[in-house]
Amino acid sequence: MERYASIERKTNETQISLSLDIDGEGKSELETGVPFMSHMLDLFAKHGQFNLTVDAKGDIEVDDHHTTEDIGIVLGQALREALGDKRGIKRYGNAFVPMDESLAQVVVDLSNRPHLEMRAEFPNAKVGTFDTELVHEFLWKLALEARMNLHVIVHYGQNTHHMIEAVFKALGRALDEATTIDPRIKGVPSTKGML
Repeated sequence: MERYASIERKTNETQISLSLDIDGEGKSELETGVPFMSHMLDLFAKHGQFNLTVDAKGDIEVDDHHTTEDIGIVLGQALREALGDKRGIKRYGNAFVPMDESLAQVVVDLSNRPHLEMRAEFPNAKVGTFDTELVHEFLWKLALEARMNLHVIVHYGQNTHHMIEAVFKALGRALDEATTIDPRIKGVPSTKGML
């Protein structure tokens, strides 16, 4: 069963073409126009063992907001589509990732109930030219469109880049666990009989 999706989204602010292969090898081809976001998506794909292609053009002359937000939307849509009926998946995933002095934890439930809970205080408002508040924006749109519970906790850290990097690595690893097919699971892992 191929767990793959390709999504295109065009608005007056962004044009995004994205493909996601859940059962990949951690390969990515990324042209986002937002270098820090490309770096984070590369980490996400590598640590999640996903193949991810993103070609995004946005109004970055304004700022990185629309592009970052819309990549989150499209990635969430692709994840939801690629998972199909979710038969046989583990459903839950949890990952702790250290990055030097920082420690991040991401817990996911592919529940069909979107929610983001985020506990992170970044010391700096920017990493390079990237507004760190956009991490929340990206994750919220990802959770909403993928229809998953997403809990993100940065337990501690001092370097903002390290803290965000740990989050994206942990996100990839938690989703890798949650999307893994477990041969012991018959149907979907829910007493409701559906997710």
